This record gives sequence, structure tokens and C-alpha cells, in this order.
Amino acid sequence: MLKVIYLLLCIFGTVLPYSQLLPFVLEYGFDVQLFFEQLFANRISGFFGMDVIVSSLVLWVFVYWEGTRLKMPNLWIYIASNLLVGVSLGLPLFLLMRQYQLEQQTETVRF
Repeated sequence: MLKVIYLLLCIFGTVLPYSQLLPFVLEYGFDVQLFFEQLFANRISGFFGMDVIVSSLVLWVFVYWEGTRLKMPNLWIYIASNLLVGVSLGLPLFLLMRQYQLEQQTETVRF
């Protein structure tokens, strides 16, 4: 059940942010300067922008330490998903694959 929840969160974590990003890109293209101007247009949007940036850094540290501890392969995938979509995909995807890894290690110990 936990894996299904993580998978659903991966889907929501991709669809919802992109539902906001795609119209922006279609209207303005990849205007990075305008993107950051709008991201930090006021204190509330700046609050959310800073929160996501810090959360991304926390995710990178967590992926590195926990992924290394569990000997998970291809840790770069979670960083890339964070950069391409956001924490909303990177975190549930890592947690999903971490759960698979934990279950696999538990099965190996039993036999």
C-alpha cells in the first residue's frame, strides 16, 4: 500500500507543477529571468520559492546519505527528477525506490 501511495504522489507531483509551468512556457518560452521575477514577485511567492530551494537541498543530502547507506544504484535519477520537476517528484520517487530496496534487503536476509 505504501508503494502505491508513493507512486500516486509521483504522478501528482509531476502533473500539478507542470499544469502551472507549461502554460508559462507556452506563453513566454524559457525566459529564465521572467521566471525568477515572477517567482519572487512578492513576499508570499518568495516564501514558497525559498522553501522549495531549501527543500531541494535537503532532498539532495538525504538522497546521497540514505541512498549510499542502502547501496541504491543511480542516485543521480532523483536529483535529476528534482531539477526537472521539483521536490514533488524527486522525494516520492526516491521514497518509492527506497521502499523497494528495503523490501529487497529484507527478503535477502530471510533466506
